[in-house]
Amino acid sequence: MSMNSFGHLFRVTTWGESHGAALGATVDGCPPGVPIDEAMIQHWLDRRKPGQNKYTTQRREADEVKILSGVFEGQTTGTPVQLMIENTDQRSKDYGDIKDKFRPGHADITYFQKYGIRDYRGGGRSSARETAARVAAGGLAREAIRALAPNVQITGYMVQMGPNRIDRARFDWAQIEQNPFWVPDAQAAADWADYLDGLRKSGSSVGAVIEVVARGVPAGLGAPVYGKLDTDLAAAMMSINAVKGVEIGEGMAAAELTGEANADEIFMGQNGPQYSSNHAGGILGGISTGQDIVVRFAVKPTSSILTTRKTITKSGEETEIITKGRHDPCVGIRAVPVGEAMMACVILDHLLLHRGQIGTNRGHIG
Repeated sequence: MSMNSFGHLFRVTTWGESHGAALGATVDGCPPGVPIDEAMIQHWLDRRKPGQNKYTTQRREADEVKILSGVFEGQTTGTPVQLMIENTDQRSKDYGDIKDKFRPGHADITYFQKYGIRDYRGGGRSSARETAARVAAGGLAREAIRALAPNVQITGYMVQMGPNRIDRARFDWAQIEQNPFWVPDAQAAADWADYLDGLRKSGSSVGAVIEVVARGVPAGLGAPVYGKLDTDLAAAMMSINAVKGVEIGEGMAAAELTGEANADEIFMGQNGPQYSSNHAGGILGGISTGQDIVVRFAVKPTSSILTTRKTITKSGEETEIITKGRHDPCVGIRAVPVGEAMMACVILDHLLLHRGQIGTNRGHIG
């Protein structure tokens, strides 16, 4: 299977399956001299790992990362960094009843059509468990960003669960870490708990919308046409399991605006250009403006549910299926740290590309 790598100068290759012995990432292109150890990466993995509350899958994985190469005496060496996470709580028997059946809404059927292989143990390579490797790589990317651009802050949060949206008038950054949904709205978090609890008990699932913001990103990252920063961000977020849509800034809602309403007017501030608004999501012509970079992505409902659904077998026979095992009633919850990790990898990649081609910005205003 090809196409397991992403990035240009900061390049991440993930490997492993949901129920295999281990999974991980090989990270090439990380600059030398970045302070890093396993505990620094573990912090981010702990935010994603399963079984932390009743609203996520009860699979119990420590998700302990091991650094196998590329780090010496607490610093990156500039050589490939190998990150490994062992699987310790596989229950492949949960999937024995469906090994010849395709789960509706899941990648089982397309993987079999393409490769002729049916790894039914939790979805194999198509499982969202693969995202643990991305979060590990994102932890390394964050530390490299800290060294190159210390003002950058990357924060993800949920803005919608099913039909329920946050009230942006109550937006509070401090609330994000205070509830199991990463919601910046305390009232919404309380309401959503009851809503999701009902879905969980019924064996169903629901989708979500995640927003990821990168603050403090310098102007000038990205390039016109094929090297656009928003192109790489959209591809990175779209590559996350179960993601079905990505928006930058105003996104699809921009189609409803007039030119006057959509244009972010420009003023001269004490430290350079300032904008009246941020409909562009911090990117113009594929290049960062210096404003907050705002990306949203929609996650579909978890495909594995306890409701009987119609399907077919590998031999083409019509049948029915119920997916047992341990699954997230809203996979969007654990997608928040994954989105943050992908943002970190792309921002670092473009910092390195910018440094390699331009060095420092050539155009000065004022």
